[in-house]
This record gives sequence, C-alpha cells and structure tokens, in this order.
Amino acid sequence: MKKIIIGVFLLGTICGANAQKISLGKAVDVVSKGSKALSFTNEDAIKLSKESVDYMDKNNEIAGPKDPYTVRLNKLFGKHKTQDGLNLNYKVYKVKDINAFACADGSVRVFSSLMDMMTDDELLAVIGHEIGHVKNQDTKDAIKSAYLKAAALDAASSASSTVSTLNESQIGKMANAFVDASHSKKQESEADDYSYNFMKANHYNVVAEYTAFKKLALLSEGSTQSGFQKMFNSHPDSEKRAQNIKKKAEKDGLWKDPGTVTLPTTKLTK
Repeated sequence: MKKIIIGVFLLGTICGANAQKISLGKAVDVVSKGSKALSFTNEDAIKLSKESVDYMDKNNEIAGPKDPYTVRLNKLFGKHKTQDGLNLNYKVYKVKDINAFACADGSVRVFSSLMDMMTDDELLAVIGHEIGHVKNQDTKDAIKSAYLKAAALDAASSASSTVSTLNESQIGKMANAFVDASHSKKQESEADDYSYNFMKANHYNVVAEYTAFKKLALLSEGSTQSGFQKMFNSHPDSEKRAQNIKKKAEKDGLWKDPGTVTLPTTKLTK
C-alpha cells in the first residue's frame, strides 16, 4: 500500500513532517476546478467525516480491545463518550506520528506515539481540545474544505448546490486534505479554552494542559529523546499557549508549579 506524505496537526495546529507513517491509502491527485455556493449542512459534515474516518480506519493499524493503548484510552475517556451532548467514539492508531484529531461525526483518533509521551492528565487535555473543535463546529469547516478539494468539480457539477457522492479515490483524497487542514488562531484559542474548562469542570489537573504544550515546545526546539522521532519542524505557538493556560490557572487559584517539564525517555503506555 502506498504511503502518502502528509502534514499532520497536533492539538489542531499544522506541523511540517518529513517521515509520516499514518497511511491514507492510494488517493489520486485530483485538481479541484472550483465550486460555486454549496449548501453544506451539519448532516453533510457528519456523513463526509464518517466516510473519511472509515477510510483511515481501514488503512491504518488500530489498537485492539486488549491492547495496552486501548485499555488506557478506555480508562481515561470511557465516561466522556457523551461529552457535552456529543456522541463520541475513540480509537488508537498505532503509528509514529505524534498527533490526535477529531471529526464532525464525533470520531476521535489518538496516535500511539502521542500516548507514549503524554501523561494521563495531558491526554485528557489533548482530547478536551479536540472535543472543543467538534463542539465549536470547527471540524465542519475543515471537512467542507477537504470535500471541495477532493470532489474535482467540473463545469457542470460545480453549479450544484448539494454534496455529491465521492468514489473511493476521492474519499482518500478528502481524508488526506482533512488531516492536512488547519484551524484559525481564533478557533485554536477557543479549543484551548474549551479544554481548560473541560479539565476544570471534571476536576482534572488543569496544569496538565500547560505541561502538554511545554512538551510540544520542547519538540519544536529540536529536542531528541530516546524512543521518540521528531515529527515536525516547528511548533511556534506552543510556548505562548502554555503561558496562556498558566495565567488562567493562576487566576482561578489552580496553578501548581510542575517544575521543569521534560520529555519522557521511555514510553508512558505499557
């Protein structure tokens, strides 16, 4: 199966990648010729997101029910499957990317290499952030953009105001474009806030969101740790986002100095 070189986003932020291992199957390079006004409903977003995730699930190794990654994820997030009125489902991709993403249909996918470097509380913060993107409908915008890139609309179909059915190659391209999508700074900030409030409301350690961003900052600086592959070239906003979380925690009287944040030298999922 062909490996597609893609950019991945961690906590919703695009990071350039040199050696991605997530597979999106064989997707033809289709050039979009543009589209006119498209009536794109929440139902469309959910349908197309599910098609994209089903495609990625088929083309990547998923941790089985007794796998330590799945056991850990179920322990952490099992009670949040209906978080904030959303019906969510979680799976682990056993790949080398350091990433997580969520889709409009409520699918949340966490990558094993991310679980290897994040504590339980940090993973809760990561998932809280991704749930925020779903709740705020940021993922609807992302899947719409991915659909338009994949549909290869010609002069006739571009006049249509409805979402058409995609073939398998187009679904593969849509999945690729979705994972490669970026959110605005405003959307990222709102998802960060959602994660903080999610942690606070559930009496989790809000400082974990700070330490998660500090770890990303270390990776972006080019730190090398045993057992980890540097998955992206830079992550310029991580330190700033960490400091924003610290200010919130201090204001709420929830700040506890975690000390020096370092990347683990061994896997945290065993």
